[in-house]
Amino acid sequence: MRVRDCPTVEVEARIAGDPARIWALVTDITLPTRFSTELLAAAWLDGADGVGVGNRFVGRNRNAAIGEWETVCTVVEVEPGRRWVWDVQGIEGVSARWGFEVDPGADAVRVRQWARMGPGRSGLSFAIDAMPDKEGRIVARRVQEWRTAIAANLAGLRQLVETDS
Repeated sequence: MRVRDCPTVEVEARIAGDPARIWALVTDITLPTRFSTELLAAAWLDGADGVGVGNRFVGRNRNAAIGEWETVCTVVEVEPGRRWVWDVQGIEGVSARWGFEVDPGADAVRVRQWARMGPGRSGLSFAIDAMPDKEGRIVARRVQEWRTAIAANLAGLRQLVETDS
């Protein structure tokens, strides 16, 4: 597994609740801060106050292995009530793309969060530059961290929705 392969992680949950409420929660950029061990804060930039193509936000992060950093993200796709996607600006271009998808069903709402690494450089690139022979392990570990974080987001979302219904 290499960054240039743009590895992707996706986690899905079925949640019993109102699709409009779920959409409101997944478009709240501070939602993951409630469940994440890495994302500490998120705030809209440039006067934006919600998801819209071109709107930007900043995320403040901390990871024991990587340290502290901020990322600027740009919303690149919005299908109201269904899907929104944002790019994370890296050192040289887009370092990752993340998204949420909401798919209402007859008995539950399927919520999917996903993330794709690359193609641009990120803070992870410094570790890979220092140990190129370990790129596969470095990337696999980071993808697993993302999977764990996404699963925590969706579990937290489920708890919020299903206990308040």
